[in-house]
Amino acid sequence: MNKKNITTDQAPAAIGPYSQGIVVDDLLFTSGQLPIDIKTGVMPTTIEEQTTASLTNVKAIVEAAGSGMKDVIKVMVFLKDMNDFAAMNQIYETFFEAPYPSRSCVEVARLPKDASIEIEAIARVKI
Repeated sequence: MNKKNITTDQAPAAIGPYSQGIVVDDLLFTSGQLPIDIKTGVMPTTIEEQTTASLTNVKAIVEAAGSGMKDVIKVMVFLKDMNDFAAMNQIYETFFEAPYPSRSCVEVARLPKDASIEIEAIARVKI
């Protein structure tokens, strides 16, 4: 297996023993991205702002691997409150175009740093 580490200073550094992203063959697997604004280091408060920040971080890792959001094929969304689903979805759809990636969305009891959302993705990369 050919495994390549992907890192970028355009997304928050890992806060534990994991990589921002790993490429295996022609697939990129991002770690879950918290809604930390890379410019300020602060987590915004609203679900709309947090969704934007998380997806901006995912996008930075996807681009660091030489790919783009159009190459994302699967997204996993972890929400602290499923009542935020509609608001999250409004922001989410601005980051993608049809055909949209497949997606899972689950409510979780708690996320790192008490975030309201965490998002991870799988994307095709050019090899």
